[in-house]
Amino acid sequence: MITLTSDFGYEDPYAAEMKGVILTINPNANIIDITHGVEKFNIRMGAFMLASAAPYFLRGTVHLAVVDPSVGTERRAILVQTKQGFFVGPDNGILMLAAQYQDIESAYELTNPKFMLSKVSYTFHGRDVFAPAAAHLDIGVKPSEFGPEIDDLVVPEFASVKRKNDSLIGEVLHVDGFGNLITNISPREIGQSKRVDIKLQNLSQNLAFVKTYALAKPQQPLALIGSHGFLEIALNQGSAAAKFHAVAGDRIEVLPT
Repeated sequence: MITLTSDFGYEDPYAAEMKGVILTINPNANIIDITHGVEKFNIRMGAFMLASAAPYFLRGTVHLAVVDPSVGTERRAILVQTKQGFFVGPDNGILMLAAQYQDIESAYELTNPKFMLSKVSYTFHGRDVFAPAAAHLDIGVKPSEFGPEIDDLVVPEFASVKRKNDSLIGEVLHVDGFGNLITNISPREIGQSKRVDIKLQNLSQNLAFVKTYALAKPQQPLALIGSHGFLEIALNQGSAAAKFHAVAGDRIEVLPT
């Protein structure tokens, strides 16, 4: 199984071109679109979409993700192998949020021309480099055949949570259509807390850490682990984004209490 995530949209033929390359190499490939609606050049949003969907696919799935504003430059094309599957894309951080949660085992730079199209454009590595790599992985080519092993992957700020004394320093990954603030903080970092102190956009508040939105009063802010598996700051029947004047990329400090 191969999944596709990109910012290519649905009006242009780019996603179809990648699928054509994959199916030419492996006519039996099972291709699933996660989304091609990532905001243009928004690596954080692409990483969030991929990390949200990846845990629900079969072991051995190949995840191809392309949000690549530096295509054609010296940024590397990579393959990451985890305990659960494989991730293929640019070395700009888009793969790391998902890959780290599946425990990375090894990573390789895609340099072997045998597993690329014969003509590689400077502007469309999704079709010419990543799609062939995903297709060959899917038919059983070993990761080590694609190029040299590497251990210095680009890890963006949004793919890591820092600690400051007892506090967790993370950021808002995504604001959904309800105004929920989805952070990059995982349940294992929060533990069994009953409440959390948060600092966001110069506002400080102590919130109940609950299991679902309706356990707070209407318009009351709360914290929970949402369906994506990350800490969310929400407002029951309201918008936490509006209340805290927050957007994706904002720093958040969380103290479990």
